[in-house]
Amino acid sequence: MNTFLKTFETDDAWSSLILRVMMGLVMFPHGAQKLFGWFGGFGFSGTMDFFTDKMGIPAVIAFLVIIGESLGMLALIAGFFTRFSAASLGVIMFGAIAMAHWEHGFFMNWFGNQAGEGYEYHLLVIAISAALTLSGGGKWSVDKIIFQKMRS
Repeated sequence: MNTFLKTFETDDAWSSLILRVMMGLVMFPHGAQKLFGWFGGFGFSGTMDFFTDKMGIPAVIAFLVIIGESLGMLALIAGFFTRFSAASLGVIMFGAIAMAHWEHGFFMNWFGNQAGEGYEYHLLVIAISAALTLSGGGKWSVDKIIFQKMRS
């Protein structure tokens, strides 16, 4: 079996379905803020300006973060290129910890008494992303359909 085909291989697990759909539903609004300006976000140009000018992130990386958190999460919900979408999200979260959240410690800013948000949420996203990268899309995923059609 070739490597490309193995990218789509998955079992029929309910756990992967639940993880990918919930992760996509939780993360998509963050991406929609960045891409469309929904939910009080800055939209594509505002986010690109913030990432490149204020945070010093190269434009190509800023673009990939925006697309990964928006269109990538729609793909994740559908179970399409699950491993790639999940791994990409894990990398994005590592970057968010390193660039914005590490200095604020572990805990989220539940009571508004610290300068920013900690990284506990990001660690959960990384763990779920790792699980999906290993397992694939599971039940009712586009990946499963592609794998079955390509294998036969």
